[in-house]
Amino acid sequence: MIPHLSERALILAPLGRDAEVAAAMLAEAGFNTLACHSIEHLVAEMDKGAGFGVIAEEALRTANLAPLARWIGAQPEWSDFPFILLTLRGGGLERNPAARRYLDTLGNVTFLERPFHPTTLLSLARSARRGRQRQYEARARLEELHALAADLEQRVEQRTAERQAALEQLHEAQKLETLGQLTGGVAHDFNNLLTPIIGALDLLQRRTEGADGRAARWIANALQSGERAKTLVQRLLGFARRQELRSGPVDIASLMNGMRDLISSSVGSTVELQLSCSADLPPALADPNQLELAILNLCVNARDAMPAGGLLIIGVEPVLLSPGSEPRLAPGLYVRLSVIDTGTGMDSQTLAHAVEPFFSTKDVGRGTGLGLSMVHGLMAQLGGAFILSSVEGEGTRADLYLPATDALPDAATAPGSDDLLPAQPLSVLIVDDEPLVRRGIGEMLRNLGHHVIEADGGAEALGMVAALPDIDVVVTDYKMPRMDGAEFARRVRETRPGMPVLLISGYTGAADPVEGLPRLNKPFGLAELAAALRRATEQPETVAPPFAAEQPVLDEV
Repeated sequence: MIPHLSERALILAPLGRDAEVAAAMLAEAGFNTLACHSIEHLVAEMDKGAGFGVIAEEALRTANLAPLARWIGAQPEWSDFPFILLTLRGGGLERNPAARRYLDTLGNVTFLERPFHPTTLLSLARSARRGRQRQYEARARLEELHALAADLEQRVEQRTAERQAALEQLHEAQKLETLGQLTGGVAHDFNNLLTPIIGALDLLQRRTEGADGRAARWIANALQSGERAKTLVQRLLGFARRQELRSGPVDIASLMNGMRDLISSSVGSTVELQLSCSADLPPALADPNQLELAILNLCVNARDAMPAGGLLIIGVEPVLLSPGSEPRLAPGLYVRLSVIDTGTGMDSQTLAHAVEPFFSTKDVGRGTGLGLSMVHGLMAQLGGAFILSSVEGEGTRADLYLPATDALPDAATAPGSDDLLPAQPLSVLIVDDEPLVRRGIGEMLRNLGHHVIEADGGAEALGMVAALPDIDVVVTDYKMPRMDGAEFARRVRETRPGMPVLLISGYTGAADPVEGLPRLNKPFGLAELAAALRRATEQPETVAPPFAAEQPVLDEV
């Protein structure tokens, strides 16, 4: 509605000089007026805006009132348009019942008999205008209420959507937690199964060394498969967040070369893999198992972004970050590992949410939306950064920045038979509720020249510790019924304070701290067992508590 028209007076008096006289009176009093020549003209001007109408009775007698009636009936809830009806002498409601139909048609109408005094017309006009102004005020309040109601409705919809999203995220988290518990349990059982297998193969390899070349190749292949199964279980434990983050110097080039076959088989034959590592690459501070998981996750994402095939480039190079450079890390030397694909890429909006937990562009059931957020959390824990860049239709690049270190990675050397022999034979008590594992470890220890005593649980073992003073060291499983390895170790220390205790476990979940207790994770070979036993007996009190500072792999989910 046009503001300067909203309070004007519309006059419909086509006969005589009534319209001219009324317009002059109202204009003199400051009213904006307009004379209309028909009902249709009046309705058209009322659509544009008006404060009230002045209508002569004779203008309504023979006219078609349907357009006026429709306009009045279609008024909004706040509107009740006022009319002043000029009747003929003696034409009031008391003496002219026919005028009542005008009341029914016009609704909000005031009757003014002619001839009328100017003061009376002006009084009715001012009253009608004030009534219309109050209607405008009511309209403003209604509009405010409607706006508030719309805002409230929008907020309710938004909160409902947020609640639904939170419930869906909670549901996903519960599913992942359940899956993680199941995976952790399965991985623990696999470690128990792999321990005697790898141990027996290790013993066979050493006993048949040089005797039968064909048998040696078979055993070597079986050991290699066992090591791959061990790596797979470590990845399962990493997914289940049951494996602690153990950072140390890592040769990234060797790690990537070792992963080449795994990445190739994971991305498929339609994806061309190019791997490039700088020659002057320094060691990087990382957890090799978790870093492998992160790289494999990025490669699988790249494969999914190239459904028709493409090129996957993995490059590793040293970079020197100066103050204020991107990413915002402490100045210094870093190792940048880049995973680049030529896939579909992402638009800016998708890229902005890509590392958020539970955000996924994959179909339902094909992704949890946690892969990139887990990579982001891992890099943060390692003191590095995860930078994701993408161009829709051209591909995606993921950069992992790992802190470089001057420390050298542990050399992965296979000790010879002489290196495995202890300085002196020991009397070793093995405690494990799994007979196959217990007997397998016993054979490995006997092969190392030690005397072995076996117990299938903590209660039996405590009795042996008390009854056999010549026991030199205890090797105990952690996950056992009735009394776990941590409780058993405490009880042993109460009975024999100086007794070395080596904890072996296929499950690296959280537990109570046990002061000075070293640990060997299953599965392990002869060399690993010999080295762990040597560390436990030579420096038992210098080993950090295995569980005191243990944390889950990723804490962002």
